[in-house]
Amino acid sequence: MARRAKTEKGRRARERVIRFFFFGVALASITTLFLIALFLFLEGVPIFKEVSVLDFIFGTEWYPTDDPADFGIFPLIVASIAVTLVSSLISIPLGVLTALYLAERASPRVREWVKPMVELLASLPSVVIGFFGMVIVAPFLQQMLNIPTGLNLFNASLMLAFMSIPTICSLSEDAVFGVPVELKEASLALGATQWETIVRVILPAAISGICTAVILGMSRAMGETMVVLMVAGGAAMMPTSLFDPVRPMPASIAAEMGEAPFQSEHYYALFATAIVLFLFTLAFNIIAEQISHRYRQVGAATL
Repeated sequence: MARRAKTEKGRRARERVIRFFFFGVALASITTLFLIALFLFLEGVPIFKEVSVLDFIFGTEWYPTDDPADFGIFPLIVASIAVTLVSSLISIPLGVLTALYLAERASPRVREWVKPMVELLASLPSVVIGFFGMVIVAPFLQQMLNIPTGLNLFNASLMLAFMSIPTICSLSEDAVFGVPVELKEASLALGATQWETIVRVILPAAISGICTAVILGMSRAMGETMVVLMVAGGAAMMPTSLFDPVRPMPASIAAEMGEAPFQSEHYYALFATAIVLFLFTLAFNIIAEQISHRYRQVGAATL
């Protein structure tokens, strides 16, 4: 009896240690995020002594080195949103459909070859993808479409889609594989075709995981720096077509931070741009999580 009590006490002590360990890890993550946000606000807010918040966000002129300087980041915001949306229109259908093919239609031999290749694409450095877009894709687009430059919004969107597809595909495939086999077999036993089973059973059951994959893929596209710095064209102006050069917010921060004098107006403006990017990413993830939660409930109700 005493040994059993001692064993139970030891087990509870281990559980308590494990619980505190995971609490500490979670607290460290939250604290790190809070400190990063605090640092951004401390370094970015001083610019609003020189320019109003509305003029900073909705201004269309970005000439931080002029005298007087213009700090309008609206073209940068539009470029970031446009590049993310266009890349998502390419990557989401390709990633999800590839995942469905690998999970439901591909033979085991094909899956063994294709899935590692897809995951290998996800590990490619962004500078390599940017170099490919700059050296190969840009001249091809310029020659085939007869446009002034191949470094533009469309090129950047293609490269970002190329980066996002492996993430979306791999996570979506895991979500589809997580659907219980009994559900598929029951649908087929009731006379449904494989296509009807995929649309009416598998997708509703896996929609939450697929939404998570899409969220991660779009988040990577929105926050990517090196690719858009190399292939977007670097022009801080409002795009009027897919083939105009643009400068998203991450590219502007990366390109100019090394040249901005410490604690100058330009320096503070770049940190304020980082604040806007941080808030955009935060709002995007909150909205996406709400959508994912809603689809999770819809999928459960459908099943």
